[in-house]
Amino acid sequence: MTTHSELLSRCQAALDFAAQQVRRLVETNPDFFPMYTQGGRWKHGGEAWTNWCEGFLGGQLWLLHRHTGDAWFQTQAEHYCHLVEERKTDRAVHDLGFTLWPTWKRWYDLTGEPAKNAVVIQAGQTMGLRFKEKGRYLRSFVADDSLFIDIMMNVGIIFYAAQQTGDATLLRIATEHCLTSRRFLVRGDGSTSHEGLFNTETGEFIRQSTHQGWRDDSSWARGQTWALYGFGTAYRYTGDVRFLNTAEACADFYIERTPPHGVPPNDWDEPNPTLPYESSAAAIAASGLLNLARLTGDAARARLYGDYALRILDTLTTPEFLAVDTPGWEGILKHGSYHERKGLGVDESVMWGEYFFVEALSKVLGYVEQGMG
Repeated sequence: MTTHSELLSRCQAALDFAAQQVRRLVETNPDFFPMYTQGGRWKHGGEAWTNWCEGFLGGQLWLLHRHTGDAWFQTQAEHYCHLVEERKTDRAVHDLGFTLWPTWKRWYDLTGEPAKNAVVIQAGQTMGLRFKEKGRYLRSFVADDSLFIDIMMNVGIIFYAAQQTGDATLLRIATEHCLTSRRFLVRGDGSTSHEGLFNTETGEFIRQSTHQGWRDDSSWARGQTWALYGFGTAYRYTGDVRFLNTAEACADFYIERTPPHGVPPNDWDEPNPTLPYESSAAAIAASGLLNLARLTGDAARARLYGDYALRILDTLTTPEFLAVDTPGWEGILKHGSYHERKGLGVDESVMWGEYFFVEALSKVLGYVEQGMG
């Protein structure tokens, strides 16, 4: 059994290793935005599917600057912020929270400069333009009739823009999106669906669907963790206990269905999954559970969520997952998956897994309190 002090030491060592890997990535492939490795290597010609990962490298650079105090990481973080600034008006994707929050929001938090905050606010306003009044949801990048659970991780930037500007319409949009997601994507047992489909003429909900889970009625692990984390963020902005209850239900499902080591497969319902691990879902869960431990008013739940997050990190900092003893591996965290159905980034390092792992480690070590949103 790992003691608390031993775990803290391992978290420190993992962040040191992350700093080494990220620095090598930036120096070897400047201005490159990787999504997933192939055979442990970042630079390849694999399909992207969509354009959503560009904020995670800059976000890691900011977090590693906090950890190391090395000015090199700050210089690079600022550079990678500028590379994604134009995305603040990008209406093609639903992932502007992923892109601008880890980069420009962290930069604003460091400097307090209004011009940097304005970039984050504009991104939130752009996200709000995705709202479909018929159905009351923010549409996914796929189509007008499509609502993704992933958007719960991006709605925080709309709440923030509404808070900063006093825009009641933006606040309504963000709130109604969360209520719609809660109603149609979160099931009675706390599991989640990846996608909901709507009639665009009437706004009527049609059915649940999936792009990355085993089947439409199953439980895709990464989507579950987007919900766990994202509904906690919605509660933090609104104080609406419905969102806290939903986040807790999603967290409880994760804990109940996952093996004792804390790392789920890609989908809990898939019989005899080919691969036992989806480490990026575990990293997101760890960071989201650390948030929930602070948000819940229940002392027993706070202990459960905090202890379980540490259990996940205890597992992820072992050589089975941390690539520290894997020669030639360019990522930080092994056994992640991007898109198993398409065969993209399967059993590899994935950029969001790297980011949320570094974020969770930073929270445990006291460098940051909150994360996305």
